[in-house]
Amino acid sequence: MRSPLAELLADLGEAGVRWYLFGAQAAILLGAARLTADVDVTVQDVLRPSETLLPVLEARGFALRVDNVEEFVDRTRVIPAVHVASGLPVDLVLAVPGLEEQFFARVKMHRVEDIDVPVASAEDIVVTKILAGRPKDFDDVVAVLAANADLGLALVRETLQQLEWALDQSDLLPLFEQALLRSRRGRG
Repeated sequence: MRSPLAELLADLGEAGVRWYLFGAQAAILLGAARLTADVDVTVQDVLRPSETLLPVLEARGFALRVDNVEEFVDRTRVIPAVHVASGLPVDLVLAVPGLEEQFFARVKMHRVEDIDVPVASAEDIVVTKILAGRPKDFDDVVAVLAANADLGLALVRETLQQLEWALDQSDLLPLFEQALLRSRRGRG
């Protein structure tokens, strides 16, 4: 018998859309020890999601968590749903051209029970967690860095540098370097 998470991932995998897992569930698969019930996925950008994506999701057992989904998606590029069979909430982020296309190109397959799941690379999980900037995200970064000694540090630095430039920020690389130092102290 599958876990609720595996049931959700299986139904999403059968929806016929291109997607990858990111967020806390991906960090857990990559070595972070934490509890979370929500599931975050990025889906390939689709035109008119209410006409194309939503019917497919509903047919696979997903229900919307907002009333005016079109307005919400236009504002946030997120489709908040719940997987009815498992009761788990899932946020489906609509990918935008650029960085997320690169993330799609670096997706790695991970086995969750009997399901092959597309997961953002460890490098991209680190980047998105640094960008999110919450204390629990920083802890996830430290854990992923500690558990993945072969992680491509140059790629992470390059991506964060691009984001700093694009967002007119200068705090992402220093946060990453702090997390890297902390992860190395943890390895002893």
